[in-house]
Amino acid sequence: MADRKPFLLRLEPGVHQALQRWADDELRSLNGQIDYLLRDALRRAGRLPAAKGAAQRTRERSDK
Repeated sequence: MADRKPFLLRLEPGVHQALQRWADDELRSLNGQIDYLLRDALRRAGRLPAAKGAAQRTRERSDK
């Protein structure tokens, strides 16, 4: 598993409660839900870095 970088995130109580309810509904931890939402937003915006294997496959296809 890749290394993870811990950091402090300050949330308003209402936002925290809403995220916790959403995480509970989807059977995720609060941390897992926040990670999922951030990755989804990055992917949709085209800003999620490609996985190492995916980047290599893309380079190999463009070389042909």
